[in-house]
Amino acid sequence: MSLPLMPKATAVWLVENTALSFDQIADFTGMHELEVQAIADGEVAVGIVGANPITNGQLTQEELDQAQADPKFKLKMTKTDIPIPRARAKGARYTPVSKRQDRPDAISWLLKHHADLTDAQLSRLIGTTKPTILSVRDRSHWNAANIKPQNPVTLGLCTEAELEKAVVIAQRRASNAAKAKVREANRREREAKAAAAAAEAAASATAQPPAPDAHAPPPAAAS
Repeated sequence: MSLPLMPKATAVWLVENTALSFDQIADFTGMHELEVQAIADGEVAVGIVGANPITNGQLTQEELDQAQADPKFKLKMTKTDIPIPRARAKGARYTPVSKRQDRPDAISWLLKHHADLTDAQLSRLIGTTKPTILSVRDRSHWNAANIKPQNPVTLGLCTEAELEKAVVIAQRRASNAAKAKVREANRREREAKAAAAAAEAAASATAQPPAPDAHAPPPAAAS
């Protein structure tokens, strides 16, 4: 049985936008029912943008309506001519000439939906260059007026697994950076409190009169 181009992203969309059962979604996407339930509970696929299988040409609205009306109905993939990206070996990514014109659209989509991705990650993911990424970001690209954000997976520039891996790494890095920022703020707060306490102690010691010397002779009696 054919599966959607982006199983997890499709499952995310179906969970968020339909009344399909977990079993129906799992059957259509080739995932385990428990994994679909975990998506619904927000335990997995966090940060993944849902992919609409209808607009992607992988499912008809009539088929979806029938499945929502009948919990036992199994969805079937519509035949599509969208190319299926293949996993690549490590190393520089080669992008076919016919696909290179799609990269600005993919960059725009990634900048919009996954802002945590670094330029280096974007470069590796879709085989582009940092100057191209910068020109799309600041809209100085020569074709900026015609750039339309499109998912790089549907464009055939990367696989869903590669995109998900990059997103997870970016989210982990952002989380670690946020934690480090909190730790630094706490450290500065502790240092400020310690400095304030030391200053207060010093001021208090200066304000107190000196203690009498126990060995000093008593003052002379008045004659």
